Amino acid sequence: MTLTQYFTATSIDGYIADEHNSLDWLFEADGSSGEDRADGAAEEPAGDGFRRFFAGIGAMALGATTYEWMLEHERMLDHPEKWQGWYGQTPAWVFTHRKLPAVPGIPLHFVADDVVGTHAAMVEAAAGRNIWLIGGGGLVGQFADHGLLDEIILGVAPVTLGAGAPVLPRRLTSRSLTLTQLSRDDNGFANLTYRVRHG
Repeated sequence: MTLTQYFTATSIDGYIADEHNSLDWLFEADGSSGEDRADGAAEEPAGDGFRRFFAGIGAMALGATTYEWMLEHERMLDHPEKWQGWYGQTPAWVFTHRKLPAVPGIPLHFVADDVVGTHAAMVEAAAGRNIWLIGGGGLVGQFADHGLLDEIILGVAPVTLGAGAPVLPRRLTSRSLTLTQLSRDDNGFANLTYRVRHG
């Protein structure tokens, strides 16, 4: 069965980017820099955990802000081989209300608000594998609103930010979330997996 999974890194106080939309705090916490990160995405936990996770992914979705961050900070338009190296030919849907440039040679689909219809297309494209919601939190919230979010996988970094982009700007109560996995890594990240119960 295809699962729709939100896999991201967050600060202890629940932010995926600081108030300046920067991820410097994350690169510092995981001991890397924006230039030498091997796993690539704007908001993903680093290391072998990501590689194991991504091995099960057949489709991806991300919001305009996350996509633009990747274009700017990873210079994807000049270096499409970066995207190819990290994600191969995994199809990706970018949710946006404005025209954005496409990374050359990458199977990107630019869509607006039709989360339900787009999710159905993503499930078909995933062909039995899972769907990764890269972020941001507002986009993931739209999937949650329609009962289309199955798991939340968080790498909680040993840092507080005080303000920024929230990990998920929706109210999900303990009745709808079940902790299914808990671990820590060598950089002091706590890794949490929650199953999301619908209805």
